[in-house]
Amino acid sequence: MRQIKISEVGILEIDVMELPVSCVLIISEGNAKLAELPPYAETKIFTHSGKVKRVKWEEGEEF
Repeated sequence: MRQIKISEVGILEIDVMELPVSCVLIISEGNAKLAELPPYAETKIFTHSGKVKRVKWEEGEEF
């Protein structure tokens, strides 16, 4: 996952032309992270007390 900068005044600027075709943006506790989604996977976001604790990808392949 790649850290995305949030300004001191709380503005998040992302150039959508530079984003991967499929991606996920997760914002929690004033932090933002971006990750490209794999072609075949199950993505789980684990939270605790309303805060993101872990992101887990279970990748697979079509047979």
